[in-house]
Amino acid sequence: MDLRRLSYAPRRDLGQHFEARLKWEDTMPLYEHTFIARQDLSTTQAEGLIEHFSQVLTDNGGSVTGHEYWGLKTMAYKINKNRKGHYAYVKSDAPSAAVQEMERLMGLHEDVMRVLTVRVDEHEEGPSAVIQAKNARDERGPRRDRGDRRDRDDRPRPRRDDA
Repeated sequence: MDLRRLSYAPRRDLGQHFEARLKWEDTMPLYEHTFIARQDLSTTQAEGLIEHFSQVLTDNGGSVTGHEYWGLKTMAYKINKNRKGHYAYVKSDAPSAAVQEMERLMGLHEDVMRVLTVRVDEHEEGPSAVIQAKNARDERGPRRDRGDRRDRDDRPRPRRDDA
C-alpha cells in the first residue's frame, strides 16, 4: 500500500481507512483445515495426527478453536493406492505463517495424503455438516428388518403352460 497516495486523501477517508485497518489487525484470520490420512492407521493414530498438527499451530502463535475426527471413509478415487482414508477437520484462528508451517509439515508427513485449507470469515457454531449427517443417520435407527418378506421357497411358482 502506498502511503503517499493516502496522505493526499480527504481526512474523513483517511480515518475510515485506518479504522478498517485497525479492525483487521486486531483479529487473526480464521481457517478450516481438512486432511486425509492413510487407511492403515488406527483411529488413535489418526486422532494423534490431529493433536500433533494442532500443537504446531499453537506453537506458532495460533489457536485451535475446534477439531473433529470424521472417521474412515471411502474416497471417490484412489490416492497413493489407497481406497479409504481417515478424514479429520480442524478449525483454527492463526496467523498465515503458522498455517504455512503446518501445511509444510503435513506435506512432509508420510501418513497425510491430502490437505485442504480454507480461509473463512467466521466459524460455524456446533458440529460440522459431516457430523450432523452422521448423527441424523444414527437417529433413524437400524435398517428395517425384512422379516415381513416371505422366503423364496414359500412364494408361489408361476404356472407354465408350455407342456
